Amino acid sequence: MPSVVGLLEQREVVARRRVDELREEADRIQAELAVAERDWKEWAIARSRVGEVLAPAEETGNGHDQADRTAPTADGQAEEASSTPEAARAKSQVPVWREGLAWSALSVDYQRILTVLADRARLHQGPLTCQEMAASFGMDVVSARVEALRSKAKRLVARGWLAEPAPGRFTPARGVSGPGGGS
Repeated sequence: MPSVVGLLEQREVVARRRVDELREEADRIQAELAVAERDWKEWAIARSRVGEVLAPAEETGNGHDQADRTAPTADGQAEEASSTPEAARAKSQVPVWREGLAWSALSVDYQRILTVLADRARLHQGPLTCQEMAASFGMDVVSARVEALRSKAKRLVARGWLAEPAPGRFTPARGVSGPGGGS
């Protein structure tokens, strides 16, 4: 007949093996969870960006003026825009800034960015980061929203509407002022 101590030791060995197996399984599941969370975040960002491009036309308004239908070419001449859908065209095209160009040539999202930065410049408060812009718009300050704003701000810098005096800090470019005339 086996001893009580021997039986306890056998059960302890079995329990220890089971604990080790469960820990290994938990580690494997944690690793899978980390990969799945990363993938999920990437898909959420992609969905957000696609949503911005394919936003309904009412966000940009139904009446489009000549600035919405034409885009400047490299030599500065206006060229008729392609036959892409209105919502995508209005969101993706930012004309190169020039003296006298009105803010109405931009979509509402870009106008909001310019408005908040122009207000700060008028009050001599200095440049803003994209996180600060997101907070001022009442958005959740999450990476997807901040990166969407950063993309828009960088596009405005590239087209001459904004300046980036320090990396990640944006202000209106010299000569760009109020929404009326653009100068």
